[in-house]
Amino acid sequence: MKITARNEVGYQVEIEADGHHLLADESPDGGPTSGPDPYALLLASLAACKAMTVRMYANRKGWPLEAINVGLNIHKIYARDCMDCESDPEAKVDIIEEELSFEGDLTDEQRERLAWIADRCPVHRSLTSETKIRRVVAA
Repeated sequence: MKITARNEVGYQVEIEADGHHLLADESPDGGPTSGPDPYALLLASLAACKAMTVRMYANRKGWPLEAINVGLNIHKIYARDCMDCESDPEAKVDIIEEELSFEGDLTDEQRERLAWIADRCPVHRSLTSETKIRRVVAA
């Protein structure tokens, strides 16, 4: 998979992803934008992956899942204010808060299992693992 991003003016970025054209944008003064900002795109990727993974699992099991709702929010805090963080206390840590809900005639055990499965989606696993970014600067 190759994603390309191109910026010519301002902060608007044209993105090509698997034959789809997307826009990302950031407003330095809080004004209107032509697309979501980079963090919104990151959270959208995570939310979509969780929903797709849960849907695949529920379909395989034949469970009566009607809809999956994934709500995400991200903010930064100091590591010293994070009870389960092991970073330098003065470092900032990204905290992603998640709210899941499942619609359908599901048991409590099925809902618990679907929440567990959501954390096994590939994007969640990438974000919580050691990730390396290798750079090449073209001439």
